[in-house]
Amino acid sequence: MVSCSPPENPIKCSSKNSNCTITNSLGAFPDRTVCKVANVFYPTTEQELISVVAMATMNKNKVKVATRYSHSIPKLVCPDGQDGLLISTLNLNHTLKIDVSTMTMTVESGVTLRDVIQQAAKAGLALPSSPYWWGLTVGGLISTGAHGSTLWGNGSYFHDYVEQIRIVTPAGPEEGYARVRTLDNNHPDIKAAKVSLGVLGVISQVTLKLQPLFKRSITFSRTNDSDLATQATTFGNAHEFADITWYPNQRKAIYRFDDRVSSNASGNGLNDFTGFRSTLSPVLALIRSLEENQESTNDANGKCISAKLTTLTLRISAFGYTNDGSFFTGYPIVGFQNRLQASGTCLDSPNDGQITACPWDPRVKGQFYHQTAINIVLSKVKNFIEDIQKLRDLEPTAFCGLELHNGILMRYIKASNAYLGRQEDSVDFDITYYRSKNASTPRLFEDILEEIEQLAVFKYGGIPHWGKNRNVAFVGAINKYVNAGEFLKVKQMYDPSGIFSSEWTDQVLGLKGGLTIVKKGCALEGLCKCSEDIHCAPEEGYVCRPGRIYKDARVCTHLSTIQNLAIQSM
Repeated sequence: MVSCSPPENPIKCSSKNSNCTITNSLGAFPDRTVCKVANVFYPTTEQELISVVAMATMNKNKVKVATRYSHSIPKLVCPDGQDGLLISTLNLNHTLKIDVSTMTMTVESGVTLRDVIQQAAKAGLALPSSPYWWGLTVGGLISTGAHGSTLWGNGSYFHDYVEQIRIVTPAGPEEGYARVRTLDNNHPDIKAAKVSLGVLGVISQVTLKLQPLFKRSITFSRTNDSDLATQATTFGNAHEFADITWYPNQRKAIYRFDDRVSSNASGNGLNDFTGFRSTLSPVLALIRSLEENQESTNDANGKCISAKLTTLTLRISAFGYTNDGSFFTGYPIVGFQNRLQASGTCLDSPNDGQITACPWDPRVKGQFYHQTAINIVLSKVKNFIEDIQKLRDLEPTAFCGLELHNGILMRYIKASNAYLGRQEDSVDFDITYYRSKNASTPRLFEDILEEIEQLAVFKYGGIPHWGKNRNVAFVGAINKYVNAGEFLKVKQMYDPSGIFSSEWTDQVLGLKGGLTIVKKGCALEGLCKCSEDIHCAPEEGYVCRPGRIYKDARVCTHLSTIQNLAIQSM
């Protein structure tokens, strides 16, 4: 076992809590701009939080809320102007009450998912569904619509288990410039607060509805992907915590058979997912350097070899799951919900000078990636998967880069009543892939990944995860929500002066233009969909052309690919 360096505070100040910058956990926003703020506040109580909001409202300062590890990739956390303020929930991290008789738990918004899971388990209770990474905070989970995978019960969104939200919003002078609103599930405005993007105010406290602690049984089964398009539409209804990991180049899919079992079932399984463990910095640097070299030399076959080695290592080690907390001895893995639902041990250990770190920690040379996460309604999933398979059949090695980052993760999302939640049962396709440190450098098979993204967003009407994705995924996204107007009404009522709004949130909510940033090389970072060659990298042979199977797509294609396609069509 090795210790790790936990992620540092994403806020850095040149003097005590003033002249600050903030970034995300990757150390870079999609447009690579630096977010500067005048001051940051670290309230420790709800009363202190009220005072900060009142001050900002009175002075008309723009405000955003920062979480402990800042895991949202888009610029949700960046206020406008250098006189903007940040409120960090770092010290709002207390569990306030656990009521076993009503199976409810009240926490402050800065409490992490790990703490919710652990404190609930001590009381014999469990959160039924959650994301797989436990370094997220309650406020962040709610604000971005974070989720696990299930079509059963209440659903997979974290907010599906919210009973009450206390939120501090701006107010007039007669109320001291700030007020606390208490919203329960009988209050219509909770449908806005459940996925708020942080534009309504600051979440102070949250009450969750839990269940008695239960056990699960997990088996990962690897099969051919020939019938994946059909199986994906039904598998989520067959198993409570089902998900699918897809390796298109290898033509394999790993199905997660995951269901509740009797609490008397034998087993004390533990989830310590390999990708969320602390890793030696030299190992991270070696892996990154290898991929950078493969990119720069267009070594597609090298990527495929690396991907097969990576996925084989994960599979034979059961992705880091063990039967008893120490060893994997075979399937099924049986254990209590709190030990299996999420992980993130790279957060745990004391500082060691970055000898080890979380794999994506920007302080070391490690992972640096784009992440596309799009929800596709179940009725369209079959055709979407078939389109990806058509692309795969045209260019199989283009998918090895995805497999280096463990393929395409497919999680099931049950419809939500939140105004900005998913309106129909759907599948979330989560795709992670290489991103260059140089924004003007195209990726190997740039066109294939751009076409998949545009297929998901434009052809199949997919809805982006609010806490992930590149700019292009958010184009027109708000128009896909039938209750977007209701959300905007609540937003206007809670924060009429737009204290908690920013240019970015106004853009994604359709209140102003500018979401697409058109400039040289903009398509490479997903800031635009290319319409001219200059939006790609013509000096390196990448020009703007239609997609291969989705002709409405506009993607950055290498000239050699165009020539090869022309020869094949002769």
